[in-house]
Amino acid sequence: MLDKLVVVGVNHDSASVDLRERIAFAPEKVHESLSALIHDTALSEAVILSTCNRTELYGVVSSAIDGVAAGDQLAQWLALHHEVDINQLLPCVYRNHGLSAASHLVRVAAGLNSMIIGEPQIFGQMKSAFAVAQEAGAVGFHMNIIFREAFRIAKKVRTDTAIGENPVSVAYAAVDLARQIFRDMQRSTALLLGAGETIELVARHLGDAGLGKLIIANRTLERAEQLASQFDAEAILLADVTERLHEADIVISSTGSQLPILGKGMVEEAVKARRWRPVLMIDLAVPRDIEPQVAEISDVYLYTVDDMREVIEENLRMRASEASKADEIIAHGIEMLREGVLERQSADVVRTYRDSALAMQQIELEKALKMLERGVEPQEVLNRLARDLTNKLIHAPTAGLRQLAKDGGKQDVSKMAAVLGLTDFEEERDEGTTLQ
Repeated sequence: MLDKLVVVGVNHDSASVDLRERIAFAPEKVHESLSALIHDTALSEAVILSTCNRTELYGVVSSAIDGVAAGDQLAQWLALHHEVDINQLLPCVYRNHGLSAASHLVRVAAGLNSMIIGEPQIFGQMKSAFAVAQEAGAVGFHMNIIFREAFRIAKKVRTDTAIGENPVSVAYAAVDLARQIFRDMQRSTALLLGAGETIELVARHLGDAGLGKLIIANRTLERAEQLASQFDAEAILLADVTERLHEADIVISSTGSQLPILGKGMVEEAVKARRWRPVLMIDLAVPRDIEPQVAEISDVYLYTVDDMREVIEENLRMRASEASKADEIIAHGIEMLREGVLERQSADVVRTYRDSALAMQQIELEKALKMLERGVEPQEVLNRLARDLTNKLIHAPTAGLRQLAKDGGKQDVSKMAAVLGLTDFEEERDEGTTLQ
C-alpha cells in the first residue's frame, strides 16, 4: 500500500508566488480536476491540496507503474492542466513516493513543512482537501487508511511537543507587521478583503492588538456580516470597496478570486483622497488580490505572502527546537503505519490461505464419505484422506521453496523454513540433509 503512495507539488520554498498562483486550483474546480487527474494518469485514488503556500497532488498509483514514473507523470499533468511550461515548472517540483511520501504527508499535516513551523491552519486545510476528495469519489480504501493515520500522527505531534505554542501564522505575521508600522493601533482603520479562515484569524489578531476600526468586505454580504458580528466590525460588499478604500490605513486581503481585486488606478485614487497618508497593504492571497504595480505608488507599502518570511523569522527560531522531537514522533508513527499495513496485507494472505485449505478439506472429506458409502475399509479411507489432504496442502509451499532454491535465494529459503516451523532446518542442512 505505502509503496504505491506518491506526492508531487510545489511550495513556498520551491517556487515563487508567481508560479504558485498559476498552478493553484480554484475551490470550485477541484472536483472536476480530481476526475481529470484520475482519468489522465495512473492514479486510482487522489487528493488535491491547494493553499496560498502550496499545491500538492497525493495519489495511489496502479500496479502498472512505479512511484518514480508516476511522479514524472503527475508533474507533466500539473503543467498541462494549468497550461504552464513544463521546463519552468520542473525545477520547482518535488516528488516523493513510498515511505518518503507518507513522511511528507504527515510533516505537512503537522505544520512542520509550513512557512511558519507548527502553524495550525494547514491541518484544517488538509482535512478539508481530504473531505473534498471523498465527496468527489476520489478516495478509496488505501487513501482512507493513509490520511486518517497521518491526521492521528499530526495530532500527536501537537499534543506531545511545544511545536504549536506561542501561536503564530501568516495572519499573525501580517498583524505584527501592521503594529510595527502603526504604533497607535487604536487610531487606525483596517479593511479586510475576504471572509475565510485566514481573514478571521487576521481579525482576531487585530482585535487583540487594539485596532480602532475594522471593515470586512466580502462577495456575499451575509458571510461578511457573520464575521463582522464577532469582532464589532462593519460589513460591506467587495463591490463597494472602491468607495471605502481611502478610509483604510491597513488593507489585508485573502480571497479566492482568480483575478486582482485592487488595481493600481483604484489605489492611486484612494491615496489621493487620503492626502497621501501612508497605507499598508498585505496580500495573503494566491492568486494575488492586489496588482503588483500598486507597489509603485508613493506612500503605499505592499507586501505579499512571500514577504512575510522576514517578519516570521523570529517565530521560526522559537519553534525550531521542537522540530527534532516532532520528527521522532513522525518517524515512529510512520513505522507503526508501515507495520500496520504489512499486518493487514499478511492478514489477507492468511485469510486466503485458510479459505483455500478449508476448501481442500471439504473436497477430500466428501470424497472420503463417498468411499465409506461404497463400503471401502475405514482404515484405507482414513489413510487416503490423510495422504491426499497432506499432498494438496504442501504442494504450493513445496513448489515455492523449490523455486526459491532455484533462484539462489538461500536467505529466502531459510526465512520460508522458519515460517513453516522448521526450526531445525539450519542444523539439518549442516548435517547434509537436503530438501526432497
